[in-house]
Amino acid sequence: MKNINIGILGCGIVGTGVSKLLIEKKQFIKSRTGVLFNLKHVADIDIKRQRSITFKQGVFIKDAEKIINDPEIDIIVELIGGKDIAKDFTIKALKNGKHVVTANKALIASFGNELVKTAYKNNVEFAFEASCGGCMPVIKTLRESMVGNTIESMTGILNGTCNYILTKMSKENCSFDKALEQAKEKGFAEADPFLDIEGFDSAHKLAILISLAYGKEITLNDIYVEGITEISPMDIQFAREFGYVIKLLAISKNYKNNIEARVHPAMIPLANPLSYIDGSMNAVVINGDVTGETMLYGHGAGMMPTASAVISDIVDIARNIITKNKTRIPILGYFQENIKKIPVFSIKEINASYYFRFAAADNPGVLSKISGILGDHNISIKIVQQTGRNINGSVPVVIITHLAKEENIQKALKMISKLDSIIDKPVVIRIEEDKKI
Repeated sequence: MKNINIGILGCGIVGTGVSKLLIEKKQFIKSRTGVLFNLKHVADIDIKRQRSITFKQGVFIKDAEKIINDPEIDIIVELIGGKDIAKDFTIKALKNGKHVVTANKALIASFGNELVKTAYKNNVEFAFEASCGGCMPVIKTLRESMVGNTIESMTGILNGTCNYILTKMSKENCSFDKALEQAKEKGFAEADPFLDIEGFDSAHKLAILISLAYGKEITLNDIYVEGITEISPMDIQFAREFGYVIKLLAISKNYKNNIEARVHPAMIPLANPLSYIDGSMNAVVINGDVTGETMLYGHGAGMMPTASAVISDIVDIARNIITKNKTRIPILGYFQENIKKIPVFSIKEINASYYFRFAAADNPGVLSKISGILGDHNISIKIVQQTGRNINGSVPVVIITHLAKEENIQKALKMISKLDSIIDKPVVIRIEEDKKI
């Protein structure tokens, strides 16, 4: 029987969940792994917070450095969150010969290349299944299960907060602000939800998945990001009338020498299985050249779902320790010498169909001016609808286009926005129907 000592840095929601599993399911996990996991220390600066677990005397401490420097601890689990302190502690732990597990997507998306190199240099493991998609085994799928596939595309709903808000707006016809407030009340949104609702949380996760899928360096800044704050119940209603649902999507498409990498709201047809992913749930569709489409679905966050993914990494590392096969599986799915820089298309280069909603004065000739500008920019109209609803002195003009180049779309919208008859900023939502460039 092999004993493995664990140290946890950070005892918030996920840290508490991991601790509960290591303590309460200790014998069960041993029966499946042959390993006795000993939670030696948990460090957190907040010793007054009420937690749903009671530690044995001496397990809970305030000094993270004590865990990092403890020669008896084999695996350190970083669950502090954020970037600066988490990075410092992770680097120290790796340099001290500790294997590290983390759920920190911001840390990996920002400093993953450096952390991976540090792990290799010190011959230790660095694992992060819980960083993307909660309990969905998306990293294991890309790194191991689909190792024989060229990944052609990935499309995911990777943020439960945004998905909950859009679901509420769709099902209950409520405003964005009301849906956000309900998300906070349910615990699906942070007090400051900026990273979620503006799309950056999804971008962090997409940056990690892209690296694993294509053997690419992690480059967060290459990803185009839009949030959901401009989506209104009116747009959701129009989408429904046209046979679409609006979701915040993380999208990547592989063109061998270039890739797409973008996060933004999109209309998807009801035939797309992602259209049925409601509430705080997450899902990702991975398209491999061998397997075709594979969809993973599950809780994208939460104490126990995320803790489950952390335990999976701990067990994988423990098995490697026992068999003396450190870094048996490359950390990013490709051997380090095969990790390369792959250019990412500018958002201006993509082709898609588009939904426009213009708030226009109810004057003759407005539609002909709009359609004329679109035609001048090689944008073909598929559907047009001008309703009689008078909203604050304007009527909505809704247009859906055929495939068009984003650069042309932006130029046309700039000209349309200058028309005297256009009262407010146009609403633009891309339509995803799996059409490539």
